[in-house]
Amino acid sequence: PFTHGFPRADIHELLSPDLLHQIIKGTFKDHLVTWVTAYIQQVNTPAEAKRILADIDRRIAAAPSFPGLRRFPEGRGFKQWTGDDSKALMKVYLPAISGHVPPQMVRALSSFMEFCYLVRRSVVDEDDLVAIEAAVADFHRDRVVFDDVRPDGYSLPRQHSLVHYAMMIREFGAPNGLCSSITESKHIKAVKEPWRRSSHFEALGQMILTNQRLDKLAAARIDFRARGMLSAPLFGELIQAEPPPPPPEPVTIDGEEDDDDGGAVEGDVLGEVLLAQKPIPNLPRTAPELGAHLNVPNLPELISRFLYEQENPESDIPLDDVPLADCPQFEGSVRVFPSAVSIYFAPSDKSGIRGMFRERIRAVSSWRRGPPRYDCVFVERDPDQPGFQGLFVARVRSFFSITHSNKVKYPCALVSWFSTIGDSPCQETGMWMVEPDFDRTGNRAMSIIHIDSILRGAHLMGVSGTQFIPHHLTFSDTLDAFRSFYVNKYIDHHSHEIAF
Repeated sequence: PFTHGFPRADIHELLSPDLLHQIIKGTFKDHLVTWVTAYIQQVNTPAEAKRILADIDRRIAAAPSFPGLRRFPEGRGFKQWTGDDSKALMKVYLPAISGHVPPQMVRALSSFMEFCYLVRRSVVDEDDLVAIEAAVADFHRDRVVFDDVRPDGYSLPRQHSLVHYAMMIREFGAPNGLCSSITESKHIKAVKEPWRRSSHFEALGQMILTNQRLDKLAAARIDFRARGMLSAPLFGELIQAEPPPPPPEPVTIDGEEDDDDGGAVEGDVLGEVLLAQKPIPNLPRTAPELGAHLNVPNLPELISRFLYEQENPESDIPLDDVPLADCPQFEGSVRVFPSAVSIYFAPSDKSGIRGMFRERIRAVSSWRRGPPRYDCVFVERDPDQPGFQGLFVARVRSFFSITHSNKVKYPCALVSWFSTIGDSPCQETGMWMVEPDFDRTGNRAMSIIHIDSILRGAHLMGVSGTQFIPHHLTFSDTLDAFRSFYVNKYIDHHSHEIAF
């Protein structure tokens, strides 16, 4: 570059990280997704390549619902891509191509995804920097699998920028979502709008004067407000007093529960899980009748064992081995709720000013007048274990509160369990794998847990391997159709931080 001969000048220190255009839209969408498609078309006949790409699209479309996850009913098949489209595709693309491309290609994308999510964290420490550099090295090592579709090599500025992120973070701190869209928004205010106000003839001086006057007006307004000059009428009734700013809204989970998937939470809130405010009407209130309604005939037994666990928290006996006669007999009432809200600290996602985020977990027989929706959750297993080793994965079948004879209310959830496959994540995708548990009768293993043991929602993607999924399979069937699943740590940044 032109700065090569300048003393103490490095062009890479002059270019700030741009996560959206360099990494997400650049390297991921414009490069890797395009190369994967080109590779499939190159090594297969046109008919087979079309069949494989169609199956990848069906896998993407079959991703289970999750708060904030964009649906791709037609897969990747749309013309106009936005940054949000690329971000949404990143969340589900890796499991979708696994089995249809070589393992080395999957590892290359996995290393790149790991890099993306590490540099997006709000706080990056030395261990993260080491992991970032390792992810870049792994990506460059496995990237050679694309040599056949990249005969001209990999001299691409947007991919080259990856090697400078660790240095830039050490110099200037975590990017935390930084991209050129931020300066683009300032460009609109400082250039485009003043240009529209000018006469378009020798407009530069007019634009500068407009910006100066706007800055002075803004400074004057701040000064007048500080002096109290804008808090009351200055000329009687001619000028109406400016209303005082509204007080900050308290943290609640109010709102239209049918559409509220979650979002930022303002204020200081401890992490917690809360049931929805309104129960589902017209459902049975006794355990036997509710069990028949939910097609869980042993629901009274599950409730009794749950109560035993609550009353004997120090017991070392496995819950299934406790004689039912030793468990409290439940004769109270049950109220079923459509969802629960998990509130947790997730500063790397679009959270509130104090880093809190709200997420709704659903368990309903019909979602938006359509198919049922029963979300998955992370359940705390051992807080002393790192990452996913300290977690369970379960699927919520129902949220309810039970009132025992001692008038104590227990907010709880009926869940079916998954077991971890292996002792480490998948070597290709870097994601943990789980499989559903079954009882002696061949039905899904279920139990009742207190909602305080739920950490947050989890997202699972079916493991298809080399098999083609049926054309009729929809996103609402995925969690019942597959024998094993990937624990999708790329569904959001908080999942990536806890499900490693």
